[in-house]
Amino acid sequence: MVIANDDELVKLKEIGRICANAIQVMAAAMEPGMTTLELDQIGRKVLEDSGARSAPEFCYQFPGATCISINEEIAHGIPGPRVIRAGDLINIDVSAEKDGFFADTGASFAVPPIKPKIERLCRDGKRALWVGLNQVKSGEPLAKIGTAVGAFAQKNRYTLVANLASHGVGRSLHEEPAELSTWPDPSEKRMMTEGLVFTVEPFLSLGATWAEGGDDAWTLYADPKAPTVQYEHTVVATRNGPVVLTLPDERA
Repeated sequence: MVIANDDELVKLKEIGRICANAIQVMAAAMEPGMTTLELDQIGRKVLEDSGARSAPEFCYQFPGATCISINEEIAHGIPGPRVIRAGDLINIDVSAEKDGFFADTGASFAVPPIKPKIERLCRDGKRALWVGLNQVKSGEPLAKIGTAVGAFAQKNRYTLVANLASHGVGRSLHEEPAELSTWPDPSEKRMMTEGLVFTVEPFLSLGATWAEGGDDAWTLYADPKAPTVQYEHTVVATRNGPVVLTLPDERA
């Protein structure tokens, strides 16, 4: 999607804010002993109370309102009876639709007590996201995002999962530009145009380089097995840099 007018930007900011609010409310409610289904229901309520609907559920018949992935699961985890425990590393990914507009955001959280290496991984996962976001500017190559994130990962001795990519979003959950690398990719020749809407979502890891499927049709696992975090924003490319759409209300 390329934004054509201010009304589209307002609507994208609205659904982006709703998705961000859902993550913030879910993270605040998360505690040992609750199930991932209970956590998902909290996110569902935020979406429904705001007049939005879950994008993976609506678009792909995903069995949940949000994706909740724990420890060895790194993406597309199905909410269910799994119990959240102290020390778990949890990724929450929320995407939703309202008034024909879509946004997508994600973040990883560690449940106390937190090991120092996991605390650093979460901190640096956020830094990696912003390293990528800071490359967003119309007229620049999309490849600058992955190149910058890759340099950050290498400098800080992390790996990147190289088959979970960013993507275009806006009028649908996944659209052109498809498969945007958040790792160094010499084959990426596309440019960021003014008003282009897409996600930036690097998967930073303590050793994993790939996401492998498991027993169900959705959940993806780190390969090699290693703690992995994902942080994601939906953005608009402008000549002045990125406009981040997925920011929560301060009161959320």
